Amino acid sequence: MITLAIAGKPNCGKSTFFRAATLAPAEIANYPFTTIDANHGVAYVRTACPCQEMNVSCENCQDGVRFVPIGLIDVAGLVPEAHKGRGLGNQFLDNLRQADAILQIVDASGATDAEGNPVDIGTRDPVRDIEFLQYEISMWMYGILSRHWEKLKRQAQAREFSLAAAIADVFAGLGVTFENVRGAVEAAGVDLRTAGEEDLIRFCRELMLRGKPMLIVGNKADQAPEACLDRIAEYDVTFASAAGELALRMAAEGGFVTYRPGDQAFEINPKTNLTAAQRAGLQRVAEFMQVFGGTGVQQALDTAVFDLLDMIVVFPVEDESKLTDSKGRVLPDAFLMKRGSTPRDLAYQVHTDIGEGFLYAVDAKSGMRVKDSLELKSGDIIKIVSVRR
Repeated sequence: MITLAIAGKPNCGKSTFFRAATLAPAEIANYPFTTIDANHGVAYVRTACPCQEMNVSCENCQDGVRFVPIGLIDVAGLVPEAHKGRGLGNQFLDNLRQADAILQIVDASGATDAEGNPVDIGTRDPVRDIEFLQYEISMWMYGILSRHWEKLKRQAQAREFSLAAAIADVFAGLGVTFENVRGAVEAAGVDLRTAGEEDLIRFCRELMLRGKPMLIVGNKADQAPEACLDRIAEYDVTFASAAGELALRMAAEGGFVTYRPGDQAFEINPKTNLTAAQRAGLQRVAEFMQVFGGTGVQQALDTAVFDLLDMIVVFPVEDESKLTDSKGRVLPDAFLMKRGSTPRDLAYQVHTDIGEGFLYAVDAKSGMRVKDSLELKSGDIIKIVSVRR
């Protein structure tokens, strides 16, 4: 399962974002380090279900909208010098090992200082929080590399030794690949064999951006002064109101509104008896959604998975004419796969035995047999023909 980590300084709204995305319990309070142990939950990315295109009845979507599960981790807040062990730094950074990408939650309203303590709205420049988190993570990675560096330099004296491959091995637990290392070397413009401390720090920053890609989420944007929004708009940022999303999710659970995560608007159910304060609160959420095209929470999840990680959704079936599995369920499964994946890759993802016994695949939309080297597209419906071993 694809896993995203929610990272940021204390009191920036990480736990509210986590609850809004998962509806899992997480303590929320207006003080630093409310979260000490990481919270784990299941969130969903939103995609189109091909049932409507194929004119079949499907019980696994909501009016043609399919939600595919991903893992979500809400980790403890990060404070300056966390890479040196300050605050809950070591625990925080170790939790990132499990994540494929990071949602960097920033208090867009500028209402919390570097430590996460409340200050007047607009007091803190949110750009400083963007830079600080990336610095801490890159310095944490530099700390890991520096502990191995002298040994690696000695080994690198051998002509056949690949320093880039060895660095990839050092960071293998973080999901860093040889290609990540090679790309970071090129982007940083360093020669690893002669690199000094500043060169390695610059290299680790580039490696962080490749091994742990980040999406900046400007949370509390509904409370943010225009000056703060303008400041972080210079970055590739998704604006969000996690509190607004959580309110809608809870209201939908209670039957007060009709809303699906990622919708650009919601409807108050006609027979709902709401107080004036509740209606006013929902009106503020509606106004935010009108400006930003939604609450931003689902948009952030989707952007991280489909754009940052470059994933697609593929639907495996056993009966290509009825689009069912062996139990007659229509389009029962939806798999997240890396763009560029093939039917053979899909076979292995369904089950190792099916991959090893792969014979051929059928595109259910066309009814045609396809090559095992075909590059799959998002929304493809594929039957795998295999000899189980």
